[in-house]
Amino acid sequence: MSDYLERLFSLAGKVAVVTGASRGIGAALAAALAQAGAATTGVARSTPGEPFPGIDYRVCDVRDEGAFEALCSAVFEKHRRIDILVNAAGITLPRDRESDPRAAFDETIRTNLTAVHRCCEAVMPFMRQTGGGSIVSVTSIGSMLGFPDNPGYAASKGGLRALSRALAVDYAGYGIRVNNLVPGYVRTAMTEASYADPERHAQRSARTILSRWGAVEDLAGAVIFLASDASSYVTGSDLVVDGGWTAKGL
Repeated sequence: MSDYLERLFSLAGKVAVVTGASRGIGAALAAALAQAGAATTGVARSTPGEPFPGIDYRVCDVRDEGAFEALCSAVFEKHRRIDILVNAAGITLPRDRESDPRAAFDETIRTNLTAVHRCCEAVMPFMRQTGGGSIVSVTSIGSMLGFPDNPGYAASKGGLRALSRALAVDYAGYGIRVNNLVPGYVRTAMTEASYADPERHAQRSARTILSRWGAVEDLAGAVIFLASDASSYVTGSDLVVDGGWTAKGL
């Protein structure tokens, strides 16, 4: 790799905060940023079973606005900057698993949308102090298409997609870019039941142009691109990593 490309995609000297970093997509994104050179703080409600070397894990519920603000203050005090925020924390509460669908809807919105807005607002002043940064929110193809039995998830991710566009406008004057990373069906603990079901596994694989489910590692290059100077002219955008799901017709 040339020195130019290495500098373009390098995160050396940058400081990242990743929510939902104890497992699944969030854990993989935190590991990717750390390997690209960022001093990375992984945030989750619990510590990971297998922590990735070099990541500073902090226990914090992102729905607690004051707790996340205090965490950002601590990260800034330690490193004197925050350059990257990745919002990967999220839940899914399918309707058939909940006795009270209204409660499931409200909790999903609170976690997947309201808390993300608060995280962005909490980190923005710190990014502003050092001339800007990059915010990446993990949405879903569910933000773009209709899926059954989980209206709260679709609404929260669709709202998050729109929120990022709005914040891209609001934060541009501070040098802060805001984009969405849009995964398709990726094997995680959250999707394991579908992955392990032969019929549903086959249906989802057939619906994808690449004829397979994604792995969390498939998202690593995308988050490094959005966090690095390689995407310095990209904001308010969706980077779709779905194996071709949303592009496929017949």
